[in-house]
Amino acid sequence: MSDLLAGNTPEPTDYDASSIEVLEGLEPVRKRPGMYIGGTDERALHHMVAEVLDNSMDEAVAGHANRIEVELHADYSITIRDNGRGIPVDPHPKFPDKSALEVILCTLHAGGKFSGKAYQTSGGLNGVGSSVVNALSDSMIVQVARNRELYEQKFSRGKPLGPVAKLGAAPNRRGTTVTFHADEEIFGSHRFKPSRLYKSVQSKAYLFSGVEIRWKSEIPDGDTPQEATFHFPGGLADYLSETLGNATTYSEAAFAGTVDFGDKFGEAGKVEWAINWTPVRDGFIQSYCNTVPTPEGGTHVAGFWAAILKGIKAYGELSSNKKAAQITRDDLMSGGCALVSCFIAEPAFVGQTKDRLSSEIAAKMTEGAVRDHFDNWLAADTKSAGAILDFLVLRAEERMKRRQEKETARKSATKKLRLPGKLTDCTSKTREGTELFIVEGDSAGGSGKGARNRVNQALLPLKGKILNVLGAASSKLHTNSEINDLCEALGVGMGTKFKLDDLRYDKVIIMTDADVDGAHIAALLMTFFYTQMRPMIDAGHLYLACPPLFRLTQGARRVYVADDAEKDMYLEKGLGGKGKIDLQRFKGLGEMDAKDLKETTMDPATRKLIRVTVDEDVPGETSDLVERLMGKKPELRFQYIQENAKFVEELDV
Repeated sequence: MSDLLAGNTPEPTDYDASSIEVLEGLEPVRKRPGMYIGGTDERALHHMVAEVLDNSMDEAVAGHANRIEVELHADYSITIRDNGRGIPVDPHPKFPDKSALEVILCTLHAGGKFSGKAYQTSGGLNGVGSSVVNALSDSMIVQVARNRELYEQKFSRGKPLGPVAKLGAAPNRRGTTVTFHADEEIFGSHRFKPSRLYKSVQSKAYLFSGVEIRWKSEIPDGDTPQEATFHFPGGLADYLSETLGNATTYSEAAFAGTVDFGDKFGEAGKVEWAINWTPVRDGFIQSYCNTVPTPEGGTHVAGFWAAILKGIKAYGELSSNKKAAQITRDDLMSGGCALVSCFIAEPAFVGQTKDRLSSEIAAKMTEGAVRDHFDNWLAADTKSAGAILDFLVLRAEERMKRRQEKETARKSATKKLRLPGKLTDCTSKTREGTELFIVEGDSAGGSGKGARNRVNQALLPLKGKILNVLGAASSKLHTNSEINDLCEALGVGMGTKFKLDDLRYDKVIIMTDADVDGAHIAALLMTFFYTQMRPMIDAGHLYLACPPLFRLTQGARRVYVADDAEKDMYLEKGLGGKGKIDLQRFKGLGEMDAKDLKETTMDPATRKLIRVTVDEDVPGETSDLVERLMGKKPELRFQYIQENAKFVEELDV
């Protein structure tokens, strides 16, 4: 082996000190938006509003503001106004030629929330939020009313368009007004959705009873009110009763309360909660820290569930119910609908988008605060306590029974799995990296067999359209051969018998034709997985393949496209090859040869997959939509089409 450091190899010249880039100011945010707001998709776009709104909420929670206004304009710009102290506009001690306002909006990690002097508890922590919004907006105007005077500064893409200007006297006004327009260079065609903004603004008002939030939208979307005022003195208890609507619950009034940490632990902050159990819908937990949503939970959620679990077990012991000892956190969550909001000083989150709280102290304080109250509540309302305990014991028994069944089945089963005859399985012995393609019909299955990688890609052809499981009787589900084949191939049961650990493949990919029928089959399959195997979607195992609709060939050049718009573009400008462009439309996957199918849809190196996720602002929103579109009531579907078909401009009749 030759010495790599010996002088016979030429010194590389393409990587030296000049290759090291230093991104100044807000450049890093524009280069890598995902690092700061989690991407450039619709969720990230709406996160921009949350960042600015959190600052106004911090003013309200600190006791300096009691009114916030959120306005969506016709050009999709947003104004957020509060009547707080207003961002300081005087020169900054470190940068005497710049105002504090400019420093905050144009510098990463500049803000008033590091020391804990200006704010005891706050959602904004690291001085990144406002400057990120500024960096990703093509226009941002900030007005500050302080000391009876009005100031203004304008920015574009993170750069000031001039210094702070004094606009004149403002004797009856105070606070900060931020108007920004998201940059299309970053977010492309994504636009703010009035319904999504309305719900997030409403949830903020629930989180802090001392604030009034006014909502105004110039964009009508049919469902969302264009003007509204939110003020909820009842806080989270009001929020929970509205979310649950008319659903049957085991307790008439939810277990709700608020505890100040200062009184109990001598620390700044408080916790507020509301929980009830219902037999008619899946449980959920929505959690917040300093009014910032934490969709992945964290230490405050762990502390909350620990308090509830210990409380219910202690109550079971008191009422001599020995089975209560079997209850686990999973049983609590199965029908438990809960909201938890805590306020703590200097919280620590995982990542800038603050999806999960990691402050250890939050777990201890939340558990201590909730536990005492829960014990008293159970003892005071024995009727509700008994109903909840019976429900949870039943859930625990069902879980134990399922486990027993599984163990028996494992003991009695031979080594060979019973697999459906039409499944073309892969040779891999472990689940890691394996993929199951669900295809429509045998013709697609034939091309798929030739295109697949035998080691890790399996194929299951399904005959025609599978049963619409929504509204179908459970006996029908169990006797349907296509559904049985699917369950056997995946190695899992349906509904309560589904166990994620038993899933035989890492990725389950729905691969249907790129036409209307294909989309319908994909919708039926997704409905099946959503209603019967929801944890599989949540864990990120379900995908949609993206087969092309056309193949364009010009000489040696070949391009695959997914829609008419892209096809027309290539037909107009050409592919860069010689001669006439040959156009081939794929009627279905069966028309593609193995080479085409492999290159476009199955080979991980060149294919495009869409991961199926459930993204909902309000718990139960997706279930309602699935019910409307796939359920037994055609009038709900008709209503949805009427409300959402405004985009049709030309009808080919």
